[in-house]
Amino acid sequence: MGARSKYRKRALDVLFESETRGLALNGTLEERMKHNDPPINAYTVTLVEGVVEHREEIDGLLAEHASGWTLDRMPAVDRNLLRIAAFEILHCEDVPNAVAISEAVELATELSTDESPKFVNGLLSQIAKLSQSA
Repeated sequence: MGARSKYRKRALDVLFESETRGLALNGTLEERMKHNDPPINAYTVTLVEGVVEHREEIDGLLAEHASGWTLDRMPAVDRNLLRIAAFEILHCEDVPNAVAISEAVELATELSTDESPKFVNGLLSQIAKLSQSA
């Protein structure tokens, strides 16, 4: 697993744990940074803070383009993977859309349901198309 892949996984851990505990999406970030086990890299912080800052925009796009699914019905892992990748697609010019999508699909394959990789790929592909036409 590459360095940025690890940072994305750690961002997912923070978002997922925060949401599960009923906290703000960055609610466990400070605690994790304090303990630094596993280490929290600056890119992880960028991803978590970026998702929090742009959550309304990201969640709006995900809800609009997830045909037949609401954000609440999505598995929590998928929802937070989608948020991270959508943030990268929309706001990280140094990350190619294909990389953001591929990384999210890989994590969905590893951590979520059998149907999740296809769902994540399709939804993020739509977001990437929108971002290119904007």
